[in-house]
Amino acid sequence: MQYQAPKGVFDILPDENFETPSFQSSYLWNFVETVCRQVASSYNFKEIRTPIFEQTEVFTRSSGETSDIVSKEMYTFQDKGERSLTLRPEGTASVSRALLENQLLRKKSTQKLFYMGPFFRYDRPQAGRYRQFHQFGAEVFGIKDPQLDAEMIAMILDIFSQLKLKNLTVLINTIGDSQSREHYKKALIEYLLPYKEKLSKDSQQRLEKNPLRILDSKDKEDQKIVQTAPSMSQFLSEASRLHFETVCKTLKALEIPYVISDQLVRGLDYYNETVFEIIMKKESAQNTIGAGGRYDGLLEKLGGSDTPCFGFAFGIERALLMMIEQQVTKQSTDFPFIYFAPLDEEAKLVCLKWMHGLRKQFIPCLTSKCNGFIRQVSLKTMLLLVKRHQCLFATLSKCGKPLRASTTTLHLKKWTRNSVNSRSLGNNVKDWAICSQVPKGM
Repeated sequence: MQYQAPKGVFDILPDENFETPSFQSSYLWNFVETVCRQVASSYNFKEIRTPIFEQTEVFTRSSGETSDIVSKEMYTFQDKGERSLTLRPEGTASVSRALLENQLLRKKSTQKLFYMGPFFRYDRPQAGRYRQFHQFGAEVFGIKDPQLDAEMIAMILDIFSQLKLKNLTVLINTIGDSQSREHYKKALIEYLLPYKEKLSKDSQQRLEKNPLRILDSKDKEDQKIVQTAPSMSQFLSEASRLHFETVCKTLKALEIPYVISDQLVRGLDYYNETVFEIIMKKESAQNTIGAGGRYDGLLEKLGGSDTPCFGFAFGIERALLMMIEQQVTKQSTDFPFIYFAPLDEEAKLVCLKWMHGLRKQFIPCLTSKCNGFIRQVSLKTMLLLVKRHQCLFATLSKCGKPLRASTTTLHLKKWTRNSVNSRSLGNNVKDWAICSQVPKGM
């Protein structure tokens, strides 16, 4: 019997075709992950890693029982101790639990954390949406300043800029503080009650528990109804109004274009004040690439004190699909491969010794092998292998009597030659790699 991966999951595979990488290319995944880490570091974020499953209550208390994640999509099971556990469907709740359990805010009053890894939702598989998916996320705990909201939007845009993604639009809105939302909920329920029978079943259930979630409905009839619903801006407290105005003012100062969307509320119940989404400028059923917002009351729900928080996340799969769709290319900052070609039997051992030394300097080396052993190849075969692996250098070695290697190194982009010895080869390659800045393709 031949086994296959379960529905809604996929393998990430080695891919040597850098010119036209596939969605499952480990090369492309590593590139995206590296960019995320570099940008996070530039904003002084530190990495946090949490378990892939948590106590179920961590998600039901934080995300809200009316959210799609809790009501429809969670992978929940009982362990042998009859404890209810859930594969993490999102990152914020897990990071918040870890922050409280390990008392990170006692050690430092402000925490800036990022995470990256797999998450799980029982969803209908489609382009960019899987049952096991991957996210990058960033969370800030302990800062109430509205300028932080704008800075976090700038951070996610910096990541997308480094990934060379284009045609992005920032949608923002405010859902106010708790007082503002209570006033707005009453007005929204009063508006929606005459349409109750026309609403979808999900929205009818949400009408009493959390009517704001109806604004986020994907049902076409629901969307028509809420188009003329009251705006949240009419019910904002003075503090919430000033907070949102400062966010907008800061975005303008950072020269970040944005669009205010009154129907934007986000899909999780823990949000308050600023919320945002990053979307593609095209008609598509799955056009949201990243989103986030402020969630000042979440830590209190999980047993902590009232703490201001802001975070965002984006799906790595969706970013990859958009990169491939937009035919994004990049320049590699890695040292290029050196290809070693032994031209006689004695030179094979010399090549192996030289490669061993270069690899200690983290310089990638490659040679032709047969059954795991270095073998001699013709010049034509060597050039074909060099092209396939996009090597920048080829080293041709030949030994005389006694064993002394005569080596010529070719710079395959400039087509220059240089004779070097084993001691200077590593420095020679590094100098060439830095000076040439040769594009490696995707």
